[in-house]
Amino acid sequence: MTGQIVYGFIHGNWALCNSRPDGRWCGVNDELTILRETGCYADFTMPSAPEFTQTRIVNSIYYASSDSKRPKSHDRGTAATLGVTPPLNQLLMVQGPLTLDWQNRTRGIIPRIENGDLLHRRPPTRQRLEQWLRCGVHVGGRPDWCFIKLHTHGCKDGNIDTLLGEETQQFHQTLADESRRRTNFRYHYVTAYEMAQLVHQAEKGTACPQRQAADALAMS
Repeated sequence: MTGQIVYGFIHGNWALCNSRPDGRWCGVNDELTILRETGCYADFTMPSAPEFTQTRIVNSIYYASSDSKRPKSHDRGTAATLGVTPPLNQLLMVQGPLTLDWQNRTRGIIPRIENGDLLHRRPPTRQRLEQWLRCGVHVGGRPDWCFIKLHTHGCKDGNIDTLLGEETQQFHQTLADESRRRTNFRYHYVTAYEMAQLVHQAEKGTACPQRQAADALAMS
C-alpha cells in the first residue's frame, strides 16, 4: 500500500477532452494528462453515441494521450495488447459495448443504438447480453476474456425500480443458468478498479483472472 489516491473517471455529459463541437461542459483539451497526473488509473466514459462526443474508436480497450492544442485526443490511441508494455504517459481507456440493435427498431425500421445503458425502458436481458458479447471488447491477443462495461443513472426513480426489480433479478439468474449450461462461459462482477486490473493481467498473459472468470461485467 502506497497511500496514493487513485480513481476511475467518467466525464459528465460525455465531454471528455473538450470533445463537444460547441466546447460546452469541459473546456480542457489536455484532460487526459491531468487525469493521469492526479491518480486516474483508467477512463470509462465511452461509449457516448448517439452524441457527437462519440470517438471513432469503438468496442476497444486502448491507451490515449491528450494534446493541449487539440480537443478529443482520445479519438485515436494504442490498443492494449498481450505481451506489449503499456505506452508511457498515456491513460487507459476502457470502452463499453456499442452496436446497432436490429431487434429493437424505431417505427419498426431504423435500428436503435445499443450502448450498454441500463434504463427503466432498457433493462438487461439475455438478448442484450448476446449483443454485448458480440461487441467483443478485449485486450488484443486475448479474445477469450470479454469485458462488458455497463452504465446507468441509478438514482432516477424509474431506473431504481428496474435495477432492483424483477427484470434485473431475472437477468442475474440468466447469467447463472448460462454459466451452468455452457462450459466455456464464466462471468465475474467487478468494480471499475478490478476491471482495470484484469486488463493489465490480460496484457501480461496471466493464465486466468480472479475466480477463473472469463467474462468481466462492471456496472459503473
